Amino acid sequence: MKNGFTITRRGALLGLAAGGLLAKPGVLRAQGQVRLTLGHGTAPGNPRTVAADHFASVVRGRSNGRIEVRVAGAAQLGDDLAMLTGLRTGTLDMSVNSQGPVSSVVPELATFGLPFLFATSSAAFRTIDGQVTQEIVRKLESVGLISLGWWDNGIRHVTNRRKPIETPEDLRGMKIRTPADPATIDTFQALGAATQQINFNELYVALQQGVVDGQENPLANIHSGKLHEVNRFISLTSHKWECSPFLVSRIAWGRLSEADRRVIQEAAAEATAANRRLMQEADARLLAEYRANPAMTVNEANLPLFRAATVAVLDRWEQRPVGEFVKRLRSAATAAA
Repeated sequence: MKNGFTITRRGALLGLAAGGLLAKPGVLRAQGQVRLTLGHGTAPGNPRTVAADHFASVVRGRSNGRIEVRVAGAAQLGDDLAMLTGLRTGTLDMSVNSQGPVSSVVPELATFGLPFLFATSSAAFRTIDGQVTQEIVRKLESVGLISLGWWDNGIRHVTNRRKPIETPEDLRGMKIRTPADPATIDTFQALGAATQQINFNELYVALQQGVVDGQENPLANIHSGKLHEVNRFISLTSHKWECSPFLVSRIAWGRLSEADRRVIQEAAAEATAANRRLMQEADARLLAEYRANPAMTVNEANLPLFRAATVAVLDRWEQRPVGEFVKRLRSAATAAA
């Protein structure tokens, strides 16, 4: 075996063994070599995928080939929750994961996805790179996860197969797929939609077969998942921003030397900047492409109505166990706007 992880899904395990991605438990060292595996769930061409490959390339270059990061994308290692479990048990070294699954172990992380908290991705970056996030970093470490950065998972919009979504009333009665993210679920229930959680790698078929009417994602994810092929209506609701936490297993981290850690951290900072730039570029490019596509219908939603319909979600979250953090986060987001 290579690269130290065990996947319960037999098909994934066999595929990885054939591809040479499995290894002895923990960080593999042979004659000074270090091999790490980084898992993520996005398809080729997605900004997360491109930035993960860039990270591996930078690590290889800065270590003169001594540290090798093998990237397993497109959910080869299972879904985000399976990869999160692998990180915590030390059977997976690194992952660019999703906000919802990670919030299952650090609930404060879900608060970054509260509705209309950030007007732009830039405002989100200023907030998440600031002092308010250090509490989350400490809590991540307490559950076996080391933070390497906060990647951009974009400002999110609604797509569906039935009609343009202009007001919250248009969502009533619709079945909308959301990730397993409590803030997103609360938001769409407040808007009158029925929500259903479906893994992203199963979403295309679910939309195609009418299991759900629509979904919400940034344009880059809509495009890389080819969701526009089965949802011709794109409504620019801009209802929330999400991050993609870049994490390393505390077990794997403990086996690295200080010098190797510096290489990883420096490469992670460069890859984080690349991801954010790529996501911004993709948003601008894809919006123009979708507007120009006669097979697609793109409309601007009435954002004041959506904000008014969801403000109670933020207020209710202030009454939850994470309420004090929500108050600090809202204050920091306002200052960063």
